[in-house]
Amino acid sequence: MSKQHKTPFSNGNGHQLSWGAPGTAGATIAAGLVFENVSHDYDGVSSVQDMSLAIAPGEILCLLGQSGCGKTTLMRIAAGVERQSRGRVLINGREVAGDGVFLPPEKRGVGLMFQDYALFPHMSILDNVMFGLTNMPKKAAQMAALGALRRVGLADYAADYPHSLSGGEQQRVALARALVPRPGILLMDEPFSGLDKRLRDSVRDETLAVIRETRATCIIVTHDPEEAMRMGDKIALMRHGRLVQHGTAAELYREPVDLFAARFFSELNQLEGVVSDAGIETPLGILSGEGLRKGGKVDVCVRPQGLLLHKDGLCGVSGRIRSRRFVGEVDLLTIVVDGLDYPLQARVRAGSLWENGMDVCVTTDPKDVLVFERGAPQI
Repeated sequence: MSKQHKTPFSNGNGHQLSWGAPGTAGATIAAGLVFENVSHDYDGVSSVQDMSLAIAPGEILCLLGQSGCGKTTLMRIAAGVERQSRGRVLINGREVAGDGVFLPPEKRGVGLMFQDYALFPHMSILDNVMFGLTNMPKKAAQMAALGALRRVGLADYAADYPHSLSGGEQQRVALARALVPRPGILLMDEPFSGLDKRLRDSVRDETLAVIRETRATCIIVTHDPEEAMRMGDKIALMRHGRLVQHGTAAELYREPVDLFAARFFSELNQLEGVVSDAGIETPLGILSGEGLRKGGKVDVCVRPQGLLLHKDGLCGVSGRIRSRRFVGEVDLLTIVVDGLDYPLQARVRAGSLWENGMDVCVTTDPKDVLVFERGAPQI
């Protein structure tokens, strides 16, 4: 009889599965994690600079940034795989890395899940999950590993080998292995980057459900802002080894601290503006300039959905639609505006009446307009 693929949420009969071995508690004791002025360099080249960040017990934090910004290095410092040059790392208020103090990885209560899953090809799925349970009797370790595999829907594959599983299934085995010792902190390095888009959303949702159930504190390294917004209770955005902004997805999207942070979360139309008594003078008209220095130059950024089009010509500035592209739920419009020597990008609901060559008037939606002082220092 062939095996049937099961979701991680049921045993095929509609019954919810518990985490861990039968008779054991269902959740870990989450730990708080603090970085205090942590710096790190490789052969004199700085990779993390003066990083201070606190992750509350049970919180899911997404470390977000471009490749090479230091996010993986920071995660490895938390795990004890790397040692920082300066600063301290504390777990539940206890210093685990600092001047004269360095607790090895196996004593930190930290689980680490690598980007490539790091499954041993010569070992069965069950043995892979049991690998780190060396301090338990073999029978107890087998029960705990089976419970973990049951929770991710792969108990029927315990005797199989990694090559027989799909990428999504291998990811779930790696998750089971990382969580079976019940770590207080789980660290995940780009855990979904190896999956195709068809699988990524479902595996990500399933993984998040498992993490929520175990209630472990979790740090997820990612370069994908949408993934960070979907998974993280908080997001820490990094650039050049430094913390740019830390907060909820809504805070980083609605109130980015600078142009770099704003561009990370959405496409932008960038305009020059000058602050006057009337407001901010821009090629799209006068915009609100409350709290800005009169006479100062600013960068005005308008998200594509924040460009509003009108036919009547009674408001806004004149423009013409140069192109229209259908991309599913929305149409992307390229608009040439009088007074601008480059086109603007607008995003409207698919099936709208706007067509190539149409004359339009353009206004802006204030909630999709961001303003930054020109020349302000960028982290």
